[in-house]
Amino acid sequence: MLAEIRIESLGAISAATAEFDKGLTVLTGETGTGKTMVVTGLHLLGGARADATRVRSGAGRAVVEGRFTTEELDPATTAQIDEILDSSGAERDDDGTIIALRSVSRDGPSRAYLGGRSVPARSLTTFTTGLLTLHGQNDQLRLMRPDEQRAALDRFAGVEAELERYTKVHDEWLVARRDLVDRTNRARELAQEADRLKFALAEIDGVDPAPGEDETLVADIRRLCELDALREAAAGARAALSASVDEVCDGQPHAATDTIGRAIALLESTDDAALIALARQLSEVSTVVGDAARELGDFLGELPGDASSLETKLARQAELRSLTRKYAADVDGVLRWAAQSRERLAQLDVSEEALSGLARRVDALGQQVAAAGLELSKARTKSAKGLAKAVTAELAGLAMADADFTVGVSLMGAREDDSAPLRLPAGQAVHAGSEGIDLVEFGFTAHRGTDVLPLNKSASGGELSRLMLALEVVLAASAEGTTMVFDEVDAGVGGRAAVQIGRRLARLARTHQVIVVTHLPQVAAYADIHLVVESGRNGASDVRRLDTDQRVAELARMLAGLGESDTGRAHARELLAAAQDDRAAT
Repeated sequence: MLAEIRIESLGAISAATAEFDKGLTVLTGETGTGKTMVVTGLHLLGGARADATRVRSGAGRAVVEGRFTTEELDPATTAQIDEILDSSGAERDDDGTIIALRSVSRDGPSRAYLGGRSVPARSLTTFTTGLLTLHGQNDQLRLMRPDEQRAALDRFAGVEAELERYTKVHDEWLVARRDLVDRTNRARELAQEADRLKFALAEIDGVDPAPGEDETLVADIRRLCELDALREAAAGARAALSASVDEVCDGQPHAATDTIGRAIALLESTDDAALIALARQLSEVSTVVGDAARELGDFLGELPGDASSLETKLARQAELRSLTRKYAADVDGVLRWAAQSRERLAQLDVSEEALSGLARRVDALGQQVAAAGLELSKARTKSAKGLAKAVTAELAGLAMADADFTVGVSLMGAREDDSAPLRLPAGQAVHAGSEGIDLVEFGFTAHRGTDVLPLNKSASGGELSRLMLALEVVLAASAEGTTMVFDEVDAGVGGRAAVQIGRRLARLARTHQVIVVTHLPQVAAYADIHLVVESGRNGASDVRRLDTDQRVAELARMLAGLGESDTGRAHARELLAAAQDDRAAT
């Protein structure tokens, strides 16, 4: 639910804050005061394209900030919103609300923020999808699009499970079909690629490199090239650390271990605590020296007796380099390339047997797509009459008793240039779209007895507004708890139809938060909250919440511009009382 909106420098509004609550809220005001800027602000919070011309003259940027609550939503929608917040790094405010903000610069790019974090504008779209349903004049025109009509029928039919099953198998079928077409069309090219990979893998397998072998060879070759020097250095160091009695002669100094041992004995022969501590330190040194001497002995034992193997290792190094020149920078890279190439080779099987197997899989998946598509089509067809009947009944309540609304569901025939035609069990070829195999088309006529035509050829602006409202009333149960915003839903109507629109909006507000921009007093009289947009000093507009007496004055102005007239106020009080009594009775 929308709890609050704050607008700065947007259109006619310099700075305004409006608070909302449950039920029906109406916004009224004189033409040009900026009523629709509230709706424009909500569109911006919904991620709509920012228009720099909307920035108020003299200001550098416009800012729209909305505060939303989610406790009235169902658990599934709340979980989706929490997931969106987590993925964006956004956080709820201390009171659990969520703040969304959009700024539009006159010269630079627009900015979007969610829960205190900068996010792309499309993240706001994702966030508000489960919270806001906006119906402006352009949004009503969207109802003429086939995909919007299909989506409305799907909401009424509740075919989420059927649609999910169809989409899953449809995607698998398309992937397999593209693979089959690709392999068939590129059989020669893929066969040549397979031959190249086989040749390369045979070469690598012939050399049979081991992981890290190139680095090991470099160390071995260096050691063999410096064999005599390494042996002399290691032997001399070992002798200096721990020489035997025979080795310590001809004036050679005593081994380090002997020298350290005598020093330890001398220190331990005293009773001085400091010298005893030093003796313990020398014991540790003696252990380290002994370990080093043993490791030097192991090193000498592992050194080859001569450099005769150098030539063999150089030859092996040349074999490895022949691979690293072609396939990767080192042996480990060559092994990774070989593993990836084996996987690729498994995918390049263009043998007749492989293509036949893939074709059988495509046929099997196609049958599953056809079955899932027909199941979805059956569910839609079954619900189409119910939706048409319910909307027609609502239109009758909106002073369109002679109107007739129809919902047609037909199979989409495959075009001649269809990239992926689907063959149904009955034999007909249809187009398998991402949302099914059906074409959903709304039909309408304002007068029974005349031909029902597609919606884009038969509904005027006012009729389309009432049709949109009738649909929302019928579909209300599928989006309980969300905020619905209507801008000029009552355009082109008046009198009894206006009263019926107010009644329907009030009914819709029982399960939704409904915000309506209206110029009709008959609609405004049904509101729980009445906000007025007024022009102030310097042409700036402000939003003000009305109490009962102020509502009467505003309704009188809307009735005939007689806000200060006793007659106008009396008429307004009568209208307000009648609307509230009607709400209580229904």
